[in-house]
Amino acid sequence: MGTLNAIYRRFQSDVDFYVIYIREIHPTDGWQVEDNENEGVLFRQHQSMDERIQVGEACMVKLALEMPALVDAMDDGVATAYAGVPERLYVVGRDGRVAYKGGMGPMFFKPREWEQRIADCLAADASAG
Repeated sequence: MGTLNAIYRRFQSDVDFYVIYIREIHPTDGWQVEDNENEGVLFRQHQSMDERIQVGEACMVKLALEMPALVDAMDDGVATAYAGVPERLYVVGRDGRVAYKGGMGPMFFKPREWEQRIADCLAADASAG
């Protein structure tokens, strides 16, 4: 997650960044993966909003992410609207439109491509004036 933190630090004065924590993708009471077991990321599927918030906070600490976090509601509205499972990078422009939709992570997770799109959007905003 060092790359995401570096991108966040580069643009944080010009861009609002948020991690949106969604439902647990690899819960202990569902499909678990070896990486989670090795890293001690072992959480059951959330049963309440309070539990989702607690797990989201724990994940942010475990992943050492520096940007602010929000938590999706129990109806998974954000995850559904943005096809956020298992993870994606987005840029939403000042006009509220999606300017970049990254591929499904982790295999198509391309932080440098995301970084370039952020830079392009900021340059376009500056030239529009």
